[in-house]
Amino acid sequence: MSAEATNPVSAAEDAATDTTVRRRGRARIDLRRLGRAALLGATAGPAPRDRLPDAIGHVAEAHRAHHPEADLTVLRRAYVLAESSHRGQFRKSGEPYITHPLAVTLILAELGAETTTLTASLLHDTVEDTEVTLDQVRREFGDEVAYLVDGVTKVEKIDYGAAAEPETFRKMLVATGNDVRVMSIKLADRLHNMRTLGVMRPEKQARIARVTRDVLIPLAERLGVQALKTELEDLVFAILHPEEYETTRALIAGNPHAPDALGAVAEQVDTVLREAGIGAEVLVRPRHFVSVHRVRLKRGELRGCDFGRLLVLVAEDADCYAVLGELHTCFTPVISEFKDFIAAPKFNLYQSLHTAVAAPDGAVAEVLIRTHRMHKVAEAGVVALGNPHVGQEQPEGAAPPAPEDGERVDPTHPGWLSRLLDWQQSAPDPDTFWTSLRADLAEDDEITVFRADGGAPGTISLPAGASCVDAAYAQHGEAAHSCLGARVNGRLAPLSTVLGDGDTVQLLLAQDPVSGPSPEWLDHARTPAARIAITEWLRAHPESAEPRLPARPDAQAGTRPDPRPATARRSGAELHAEPDGEQPPPAVRPAGCCTPVPPDEITGFRVRGGSVTVHRSGCASADAMRRVGRAPVAVRWGDAAQGRVTLVAESFGRPGLLADLTEAIATAGAAVVSATVEPPSEQRVRHTYTLHLPDAAELPALMRAMRDVPGVYDVSRARHRASPRPRPRRT
Repeated sequence: MSAEATNPVSAAEDAATDTTVRRRGRARIDLRRLGRAALLGATAGPAPRDRLPDAIGHVAEAHRAHHPEADLTVLRRAYVLAESSHRGQFRKSGEPYITHPLAVTLILAELGAETTTLTASLLHDTVEDTEVTLDQVRREFGDEVAYLVDGVTKVEKIDYGAAAEPETFRKMLVATGNDVRVMSIKLADRLHNMRTLGVMRPEKQARIARVTRDVLIPLAERLGVQALKTELEDLVFAILHPEEYETTRALIAGNPHAPDALGAVAEQVDTVLREAGIGAEVLVRPRHFVSVHRVRLKRGELRGCDFGRLLVLVAEDADCYAVLGELHTCFTPVISEFKDFIAAPKFNLYQSLHTAVAAPDGAVAEVLIRTHRMHKVAEAGVVALGNPHVGQEQPEGAAPPAPEDGERVDPTHPGWLSRLLDWQQSAPDPDTFWTSLRADLAEDDEITVFRADGGAPGTISLPAGASCVDAAYAQHGEAAHSCLGARVNGRLAPLSTVLGDGDTVQLLLAQDPVSGPSPEWLDHARTPAARIAITEWLRAHPESAEPRLPARPDAQAGTRPDPRPATARRSGAELHAEPDGEQPPPAVRPAGCCTPVPPDEITGFRVRGGSVTVHRSGCASADAMRRVGRAPVAVRWGDAAQGRVTLVAESFGRPGLLADLTEAIATAGAAVVSATVEPPSEQRVRHTYTLHLPDAAELPALMRAMRDVPGVYDVSRARHRASPRPRPRRT
């Protein structure tokens, strides 16, 4: 059961909300006020049988605006069941609980969801929080509604403990693979909960906001539901970055005449198109808060036109290009801002022409050009596509069309979702699934490569930045363990080669079935499917994760080594292993997978060559060695306090961030041994630092200092090797 109350985003933000284009003559209902609107009549008595209860009058009005012929009888029955089952339950704000499913349903109705989705939305918490059973829902409303309700029902925390949240999302994503309406309901549910999160403790608000940022917002983006995504971004922004949020709000409040500047350009554009005989509707779309924040980081000082964009809506695809031609003829175009997402749609169904023009007074305005149909899909995404099984809602009693090849046709089943469903089956561990899910959703673009062997399917969909390693596992699964190299566009290439959209790839597999991947493959794998498969193989073959060590100089000389305990200084800290009887003490070194530093609890294991690698207690590699029967070796820290550690800083991209981070590191007394910065993804940047610490006991203080840098939201110890070890290159 959700329990939230006050909206953390004030009413002053309403002016910055991106709104969808409503039908002329129909009153606009603000999505942010639907939860309150749902209260009207919520506690009234039972409605007569010939009309809907007053409490869902807003739902009926919004639904009929998109589906004039919809039969609302089933909505009345769903409301009656939901209201009676939730009666006596209250949210933490004191509101009757029925206001929550009503508000969620109203959000979906405004986006154009069909009747089945709205019915399931009204009932989405009944099985989880009341005595209503899934069988009862199935008997009264059919299999489709029952499937949707079950898809968004959380797993029992008593059964899964701390893994309940990851397992709930796993269950939800699997259900989404069969019917994307499951995720539509979940997104609307999270939006209403985020709107009313104020009564929660600050730490719980932050936890929910982080999950929303890392999982729900990327899913909303991939499913094309921009109307939900943009508001979720603003709500998360207000909770996780209150200072930047207040700065942005003050900036918008301090420019009350900004819409007028864009409105003047809109009038000029409207005049140009009218004189050209092009029927178009020119609208001013204010930017939402996060968009204004990003533009400010990109451009510095903002002008009036930077607080919004122009939206030009036309009837036909050809009209979009006619509008573009007129704008580029009558205004000065900013060529670098032109993008054609009509000829090459985004992977989330989005289509539009993007351009920017300079008005005679020098003001530069960004312009979006699309048809009314494109706009509906751009705002509502998969919600606007109706029933994914039959392409459109069927009249009651009508039989669905015959499936093709024994499968139900789902036009909203994109490649990224197929990949996600494939790799999640290989991640039985909830932590691995949760980490991999967040990493997968952080990828914000997609490429298509072609198979050179002519096999089916002829194409492979991968996230942007994927390498030949990812292509190998996408095509061959676990058989890719024996991959030796690849041909990219007809030429031999190493497996580390990053693929581009449209490349042709041929993977070369070894005939030897016992060969396997090297640890360096993890440095080139971007997809969770590849990373999970490689990691599982290395865990099953821990000896393959250790480098071959050169012979020790004293052994080559034929002399007996010094019997005193060996000391390792590879990390800058002393490590000791006790001699084993008459045997000489082994060489000792810290493991690169977990980079232990004093005073970490440690354990050692012998590896090939007789040396001992030292791992942090709880390291996955150490656990794997125990499972295969490796006996631990007693190791201890020496007197030296210095150490070397690898830290990963996650942050939002902004100018000067790298300088501020390195300054914080230097101020804390640490020295940078090496540093890498990954390319930004959705305004997020990952920095990896290998640092030398004069005193390893100062590590917690160093990590706190790095977290205090504006824009940094997490600093953690590296879990895998930051730089590859030298090994023979496979070709």
